[in-house]
Amino acid sequence: MPEKFYDVIVVGAGIIGASTAFYLKKQGVSKVLLLEKNQTASGGTGKSAAIVRSYYSIPVMARLGKEAVKLFHNLKEEIGTDGGFKPTGFTVLVSPDWLDKAKEVVIMNHKLGINTEFIPEKEWEERFPWLNPEGLGAVVFEKDSGYADPVQTTDGFVESFKSKGGVFKDRTPVRELIREGNRINGVVLESGKIYCDSVVNAAGPWSKFLANSVQLELPIEAVREQDSIWEVRSKKGLPTSPVANQIEATYMRPMSDGRWLFGRGYPKPYYECDPYNYKESADEEFLEDLYKRWCKRIPGLEGSKLLNSYAALYDVTPDWIPFVGPRDGIKGYYDASGGSGHAFKTGPIFARELAEWITKNVVKDDFKQFSYDRTKNGEMFVQAFGGNRV
Repeated sequence: MPEKFYDVIVVGAGIIGASTAFYLKKQGVSKVLLLEKNQTASGGTGKSAAIVRSYYSIPVMARLGKEAVKLFHNLKEEIGTDGGFKPTGFTVLVSPDWLDKAKEVVIMNHKLGINTEFIPEKEWEERFPWLNPEGLGAVVFEKDSGYADPVQTTDGFVESFKSKGGVFKDRTPVRELIREGNRINGVVLESGKIYCDSVVNAAGPWSKFLANSVQLELPIEAVREQDSIWEVRSKKGLPTSPVANQIEATYMRPMSDGRWLFGRGYPKPYYECDPYNYKESADEEFLEDLYKRWCKRIPGLEGSKLLNSYAALYDVTPDWIPFVGPRDGIKGYYDASGGSGHAFKTGPIFARELAEWITKNVVKDDFKQFSYDRTKNGEMFVQAFGGNRV
């Protein structure tokens, strides 16, 4: 046996990789190595809006969302930090053309035990004095949802992983995987090779390059996702929770000290880019358009001051749902990437169920579809609202 040998090597310390490493240790795996080319949450995770909610049109994603909300309410007990989680609830402004789908989602959520409700129109003025109701079809509210701090959460998983005996190495890029026949059994670093029983590819937008290094196809595109932070001082009041605005295709969430994060939702154009060389600042036209959209829906935002803006990367699969799990015909390899904008909230639950799949070969029936094998089995996910926002 080589001198450097691990049971599992996890590549990537974003939310999915960090929490997968944690749950592998929690389930008793002896030697787990977590590798990160930069530092914890330095990719898309660290710039995530970090909204934690269950509002999905796909039943399995709603189930994972429900379990994620429960986990975040108890995160300090699980990993030693609350991850900055704020249980504010989550508000969805529904456009008239999506009203029927919203009703289906709420009915499904009720069947899953998710606390979701339509707010009666007669209560809008009292509960949402900040809201321009013009063109609004409905308001949906998830009481138990909220938002968190993505860096604090990911750091918490890494620190708890290390406290259980896990080994974490940052600023350690993985150049390629090692393949012998139909088995993946290690990674190649700048310092040499490290062998293992299994590799988890959680490298986000860079995961396709690792897969390609051992002739494994991974159809993931890297696209820019722009966000901005604004200072808001409104005399008309403001939302008390994150808001998904389906009419103007925007989202927002509170931060602290009068600061809010603003972003654009689906539908909008997406452009593939090189994850090793992309524009990390936001586009001026994006910021102008975003500001106009939000001021139309919340007039009190007029006069807000732009504090910061940036672009992160989404790692996007063909159906905008992550690839998670093993593949037919290849041993010792597990996908855990393609977050497509869903990964922060659901990442720890993906990780928990993936760790059980790896250690016990036990997997829930609905979770099996996350495997890359769905691309060849004709089992791609279909979302009611399309694109990256459901």
